[in-house]
Amino acid sequence: MKIKEEKETLKRGEFLRSLGLSTSALMAFYCMGTLTACSSGEDDPQPTGNNNNGGTGSTSGLTGNATGSNINFTLDLTSSNYSKLKTEGEYVLAGDVMVALASGNKYVALSKRCTHEGANVQYRLSQNDVFCNNHGSVFNLDGTVKQSPAPSPLKAYKTELSQNGNSLRIYE
Repeated sequence: MKIKEEKETLKRGEFLRSLGLSTSALMAFYCMGTLTACSSGEDDPQPTGNNNNGGTGSTSGLTGNATGSNINFTLDLTSSNYSKLKTEGEYVLAGDVMVALASGNKYVALSKRCTHEGANVQYRLSQNDVFCNNHGSVFNLDGTVKQSPAPSPLKAYKTELSQNGNSLRIYE
């Protein structure tokens, strides 16, 4: 009697997702070229994360350029990744930008990296400011430094809410 051995294989993307790697980590591997060396071209991981709570990765609901220079993108506020931006005090990280619905239902968009050492910043509703948890820098909503050690302001972007309130444009 011959026993047939079945070889169980995981596709590359399935394996990486099973390790619990975030979409950002997967994208970092792609950018470094690490994942392409052994690629069969099958099952390249697709972004599956969300950007809620300053989260990681997915661009579902984002169109345009959210990284580098010439920032100009639109967030679909009906998308599960960005719908929390309809709630005062909530924020997300989208590309290189932190977007928040600040006190008074005013949208604020600032560069997401603290100018001190590059850690991600977060919006704080109770103080109505932007805070870097790394070394305690605090920024006003226009990006100016409120409390050091940050040596310079965060870049501020313009925001424009659509008439129906379902999309938010962020641009320079």
